[in-house]
Amino acid sequence: MAVISLCGRVAVMLSVLVLGAAATDVWAVGMKGEWVVSSPGSNVTFTVGWADPAAAAQGSKLLYRVEIGSAQARRVVILDSPLGLRLSGMDLASKLLLENDRGIKPIHDSYTMLYGKRSQCDGRANQLSLLFRNPQGDRLELEARAYADGVAFRYRVYGRSGLASSNYVLEAESTGFQLDAAAKLWCAPSDKATMYAPAYETFYEDGMAVGTPSPLGLGWSFPMLFHNAERSAWGLITEANLGTNFCGMRLSSTAVGNTYAISLPSPGEGNGSGRVNPAAPLPWEMPWRVIIAGPTLATIVESTLVTDVSAPAVVSDTSWIHPGRVAWSWWSDNPSPKRAAAQRKFIDLAAEMGWEYVLVDANWTIMEQGNIHEVLEYAKSKNVGVLLWYNSGGPHNLVAEKPRDCFTYPAVRGFELDLLKQWGVKGVKVDFFQSDKQEVIGLYLGILEDAAARHIMVNFHGCTLPRGWERTYPHLMSMEAVRGAECYIFDPSYPEKAPVQNTILPFTRNAVGPMDYTPVTFSNNQHPHRTTAAHELALSVLFTSGWLHLADKVEAYRELPTLPKEFLKGVPVTWDETRFVDGYPGKVAVIARRKGKDWYVAGVNGQKQASEVRINPASWAGSANQCVLIGDGSDASGFATEARALKAGEILTARMLPLGGFAWILRQ
Repeated sequence: MAVISLCGRVAVMLSVLVLGAAATDVWAVGMKGEWVVSSPGSNVTFTVGWADPAAAAQGSKLLYRVEIGSAQARRVVILDSPLGLRLSGMDLASKLLLENDRGIKPIHDSYTMLYGKRSQCDGRANQLSLLFRNPQGDRLELEARAYADGVAFRYRVYGRSGLASSNYVLEAESTGFQLDAAAKLWCAPSDKATMYAPAYETFYEDGMAVGTPSPLGLGWSFPMLFHNAERSAWGLITEANLGTNFCGMRLSSTAVGNTYAISLPSPGEGNGSGRVNPAAPLPWEMPWRVIIAGPTLATIVESTLVTDVSAPAVVSDTSWIHPGRVAWSWWSDNPSPKRAAAQRKFIDLAAEMGWEYVLVDANWTIMEQGNIHEVLEYAKSKNVGVLLWYNSGGPHNLVAEKPRDCFTYPAVRGFELDLLKQWGVKGVKVDFFQSDKQEVIGLYLGILEDAAARHIMVNFHGCTLPRGWERTYPHLMSMEAVRGAECYIFDPSYPEKAPVQNTILPFTRNAVGPMDYTPVTFSNNQHPHRTTAAHELALSVLFTSGWLHLADKVEAYRELPTLPKEFLKGVPVTWDETRFVDGYPGKVAVIARRKGKDWYVAGVNGQKQASEVRINPASWAGSANQCVLIGDGSDASGFATEARALKAGEILTARMLPLGGFAWILRQ
């Protein structure tokens, strides 16, 4: 049960009796005052205290820490780390005094997700709210929640009495994250601003040491995965519920005293347009800072904390929102969106495979053979929905691909979306944002608002990280923000790095939201695969996305052996439950997902030597009595397949080739 520390309460009482002063000004005189909120079950605690207890009566800085485990076996996940903000003309990071302890209240939020880790989510937490003020009377509220799978905290700024309501500018956020000096980290460096970046598409570092400088000097992108020296505590740091009144943040390039600070976007992002520092009127509510924490990787993989703290859905009627599988021609044939005949081939593939959609990518407005209306009519005749690509356009990018400049301005955007609704288009893929500045965050959310009004689904590419928007806007089907399979076309280093990255992404990028990796490419493109065919097949389950873009050419899917082809015909994109099975980032990743009574189990090996995983499904698929087992064949291009009865209590063994994988179905 959540408690506020007794020593803090006693300190207030003694101060009032001895000094005769207001309790709000003399918290913890001569003692260490703390506020503690624990999760239901008390396995996670969030503690707030003074950086300098002896100076608390005159005002002090605030620190917090995060711990997991029972009271008898606490393990620190985040060591004492700073809190606070600095706004224009307003210091809310030092000389703070307590004005009001609003106590602790329970939070219970049950909701449904149309896709993701599970369909039914149940967010239960205890929430602590504290109001502080500086000597000028400016007020900062800290709201902290402790869940069974981690913590989240955010700030609200109210300002002093009589303060003008004009916009205030955030100069810096003092929030930090102090890690165990011997911790290992998995995170991706923030990218330089270019014509196509930043877009969260750098490679994740694999088990680096705390304090390793960012190679590009621009910080580290969320999320950051880490474990302590003993691997007895895992954590993942990110942010959630980002609104139009803020920008997307990142972590500092270096860790001073093993503490990573929060940093603002780079000035060059978005072609240099827009302001770096966010601004808003008061009261100003900031995004949640989220730390998923637990004793094993299961907590990271299975957590829904990012959506738990995000705003509820603004769409009440979701009957028009349909996740699904998508046939996509661009990966195997870049100019194909300009040819109606090429699109008809992929529409035929989608119809044969039972996939719901086809995506017509860049430059469909300048088709050289046929036109988009012919494609739409043909897709309608085959009962296949059409998704269309758009350049997000505007001053934030210089990318020429068409159509562009249709989504920047609300009036133009509304006209375009009305047209798409009239045409029967089901969704849009909007690309090339290249910025986390406040103006571009507003563009994302403006697109989502206007698309919802027309019943148009949305996918973002060349974009920022998911921050819980898929709960608030359930028609947001996916986001890229990953160095995905398209890099087999552009990056000669990608085939060597992809197998390791594929074992890191389920525990990092995909752990915080949908990921449009465009997987399951059996063919070779410009730079040949190192992964096996079974590894590629496994990615259809290992990675989650509301739209699963199957990126290979038509022939690659038509020529599959029977069981792999049937697997792709039936693979779900919506899941009722997700379980971590086995793995370690950079080496192996194995995850099980349930759809109805069927369990899909997928694993990949990122190592250059063979790997074997023994799996006992009894604890999560105990009623299954049939199995379809698809794994590596005798070489990288082949499959070993088997469909048979599953014995009660049977231990299954997945044997993976170097850079191999497997994909199973366990059924009743």
